[in-house]
Amino acid sequence: MPGTSGISRRSLFAGSAAGTAAALLPTAAATAAPKPKHGATAKSRTKSTASGASYRPAYHFTVPDQWKNDPQRPVWIDGEYHYYYLYNADYFSGVVGTAWRLATTKDLVSFTDRGVAVPKDTTPNGDLWSGSAVVDTGNTAGFGAGAVVVIVTMSPGDGTDHQEQFLYYSTDGGLTFTNYGADPVLANPGVADFRDPKVIRDEERGRWVMALAENDKIGFYHSDDLKSWTYVSGFVHAGIGVLECPDLFRITAGDGTVKWVLGVSANGKSSGLPNTYAYWTGSFDGSAFTAEASDPQWLDHGWDWYAAVTFEKRDASGAVDAAARYAIGWVNNWDYANTTPTIDCDGFNGTDSIVREITLKKASDNTYYLASQPVAGLDSHVSRTVNLGDVTVDGMKVLDYTGISYEVTTEITWSQLTGVGLQLRRSPDGGRHIDAGIYTDYAFLNRRNTVNADTSGKWQESHTPFDPSAGTVKLRILVDRTSVEMFVDDGRYVHTSQVFPYLLDTRLALFTIGGSAVFRNTVIREFSV
Repeated sequence: MPGTSGISRRSLFAGSAAGTAAALLPTAAATAAPKPKHGATAKSRTKSTASGASYRPAYHFTVPDQWKNDPQRPVWIDGEYHYYYLYNADYFSGVVGTAWRLATTKDLVSFTDRGVAVPKDTTPNGDLWSGSAVVDTGNTAGFGAGAVVVIVTMSPGDGTDHQEQFLYYSTDGGLTFTNYGADPVLANPGVADFRDPKVIRDEERGRWVMALAENDKIGFYHSDDLKSWTYVSGFVHAGIGVLECPDLFRITAGDGTVKWVLGVSANGKSSGLPNTYAYWTGSFDGSAFTAEASDPQWLDHGWDWYAAVTFEKRDASGAVDAAARYAIGWVNNWDYANTTPTIDCDGFNGTDSIVREITLKKASDNTYYLASQPVAGLDSHVSRTVNLGDVTVDGMKVLDYTGISYEVTTEITWSQLTGVGLQLRRSPDGGRHIDAGIYTDYAFLNRRNTVNADTSGKWQESHTPFDPSAGTVKLRILVDRTSVEMFVDDGRYVHTSQVFPYLLDTRLALFTIGGSAVFRNTVIREFSV
């Protein structure tokens, strides 16, 4: 093999983090069973400050304390985004149940906490699950023009897990909400899964449309006033687990083509598929969605980008960009949701991905897909730039740079080799690291050789297709204290995975397998938020 460097894929991943997780992670959490999506609990713990160590991410959104899970679609109010998310103030007390907490932001990087906006337990129905907020500019619900209306799933506390949709409203710009009584605006017709209402305005037909997760079906409903809903159709897709957190939007590609997109959070790992955001491109006639292909595409191929939402991209004046949207996801997985060092070190459990800008692009086979890039607002928070230029590598090259939280971008070119990539958060002895790159015909992100929450060992490396004849790849990788997000070839594919490297693991290395490569225009940026 030309350019043999003495390094193999097997030796690349030969280091082991075995035995380190127990020393770093909460003992009880390592065997915690997945919790219901409306909240989780942790045994009472006291924040550890003896070492002064912190695993709170430097530039990703985190809950101030306790617990967060599902993001709720941000809405634009008075010149800024209102970002609601599920929050359990009683996490460390062992009590299940979430409210909607609010943070506001102008640039989608720096957030201001506004506290709980939609409280739990204000009716006999208990806590709040996922749903969506809309601004009722036309006063269709009768709460006043510009009222913010939330349609949300709740499960009355009778032990039956009977999911129904309820309404809350705000007349102070979405800061505080009042319940619209204890009766549902959409009652359960007798099914087990009936949750996560996503409401959009159909301006063309002058009505509201709801997409609702109903096991392996997304149900569509109409309403004139947000209070009374009528079922009109369903979109069914089996084989990727229970569907959750539906999404429905229209987007315009660069060539002027307009597509509707139906998205869901899906559980495809048992079928060898991602456990993230599945989507179909197609058409929507106001009542029914028709997909262009039977199988979904995936907006993220890592293990930890769940309950994701997309939302409108607006400029400073509030104008909507028809050719782009934003997206944010929860960086966690229900298989190990209670396993993180932030519980003991920082007194919280709940981190989101970076906000992404998504666009619709045409593939070489004339199909369309969603591409992702980190939000441009990151550029305003750069605190340090390290320009490495072009770096030629044949084997392993450990760089002089050290860091915990950063972004690295590079375009790698080669004539012939088997594999190429980066070792992130590498330990001083090289035994622990996160590996990201290309191997023959796939791109990969591998967390096996650092501390991570997957004690089963099944969900360590994620893959996406790669054309081995390309001879080049663009990588943009966001590294923070507890996550890695890899954007491949201008965001054609994305991998997001949760990781917990030791804080002393700060080295960065470049590697090739079976040949040499040039890492061109290699730049590292650090951020201050």
